[in-house]
Amino acid sequence: MVVADLHVHTTNSDGELRVEDIPGAARRAGVDVVAITDHDRPHPELDRPVADVGGVTVVHGIELRVEVQSAGDHADEPVAGQRVDLLGYGLDPTPALESECERIQQDRIERGARIVERVEEHLGVDLDVESRPGIGRPHVARAVADHPELEFDVQRVFDELIGDGGPCYVARDVPSFERGRALLAEACPLVGLAHPLRYDDPAAALSLASELDAVELCYPYERPVDPARQPSTAPVERAIQRYDLIPTGGSDAHGTELGVAGLGKSGWERVALELR
Repeated sequence: MVVADLHVHTTNSDGELRVEDIPGAARRAGVDVVAITDHDRPHPELDRPVADVGGVTVVHGIELRVEVQSAGDHADEPVAGQRVDLLGYGLDPTPALESECERIQQDRIERGARIVERVEEHLGVDLDVESRPGIGRPHVARAVADHPELEFDVQRVFDELIGDGGPCYVARDVPSFERGRALLAEACPLVGLAHPLRYDDPAAALSLASELDAVELCYPYERPVDPARQPSTAPVERAIQRYDLIPTGGSDAHGTELGVAGLGKSGWERVALELR
């Protein structure tokens, strides 16, 4: 039973829920704890690391994309250019992190505008998408899927247009793994690796967890992994044992449904100890 969904996005980045929607969504899912982990951005409405919002424990978090900038010496270590996502929990933003997030958001705005331009040119349509702070590719994908002249669903937009390497893809300027980890460590008592088996090289991504506190074990593995090829969680479990990591988990919710994945009571209690 999922008690804590520790990976949720809101309208502050590319999700559909507002903070005031969280209690209702949590109650519908039977969830007691929700971590708001918006992309590259603290939530301006959360002024404490952990707070009660409408009877639900809400953890202020963040998901920060970073890039490995030097190659490892072994086959299972990251190569330069690999990008991963870090999750920080119990966020109390420092000036340094806020400054970096502001820089990232400006890059996001510029990147979003370029992606929209490329999609409009590629498809010959106009999209009603505002390039604003917090914009992400899901905003563009939903706009394409909702366009009356087009026959796309969100996944097809990613697969054929704006996914990595697609004709309308634009890369982001992200901090190095070392800088991102250091910024989060100063602002959060718990920093972990997000969805490790979604990366092209999971073993290399998991090797980075040796420098972190936690790793996401419970999440929807079938997205975007083919459900017919469900990956074994054994590599993640080995990393947890090898590096003495705290398992975390969550839905990675961008819509309104919570509790698809997450931690049970004992798992949340272990995380909660780190946030005190």
